[in-house]
Amino acid sequence: MQIEILRLNHRIARDKRITTHVGLTSRSLGASAIYYSGDKDSEMESSIDKITEKFGGPFKIEHIKNEIQLIKDKKKQGYTISHLTMYGLSFEKYVKKLQKEEKQLIIVGGEKVEPEYYQLSDYNISVTSQPISEVSALGIFLYSIHGIKEEFDNAKIKVIEQERGKLLKEF
Repeated sequence: MQIEILRLNHRIARDKRITTHVGLTSRSLGASAIYYSGDKDSEMESSIDKITEKFGGPFKIEHIKNEIQLIKDKKKQGYTISHLTMYGLSFEKYVKKLQKEEKQLIIVGGEKVEPEYYQLSDYNISVTSQPISEVSALGIFLYSIHGIKEEFDNAKIKVIEQERGKLLKEF
């Protein structure tokens, strides 16, 4: 399964940690890429790249200027487009169907999401119809369609499970 994320309208002053957490959640739950629009944020990109270098990948982050064109290109490449929004249909109705989709682009909003994104998406999906963090919604959604990913290529560090304390294995 190929999962990629599109994070709309990143604002450095307001969204630095949220977009970083969207990226980390994406990587740890099986996505291979995150694209983001809005302000280009080299510091945020570097932070995610450092985690990927330490804990493995593959995972890429890329700033884009034309989100609509990215969505259209992904559709031409056979991607299913899911837009996470509290105004959508309950994701529980679509989990089994989406688990079977080989290529997916998941759109996660920032500030106001324009109507065009709703129209271009194959699915406008709600994890809950209540206000929720995009990080939480994305985590629940990815876990539901993909589960947990524990093995990453080229990892330099791996966390070893234990009841108490911290144990890391370096490669």
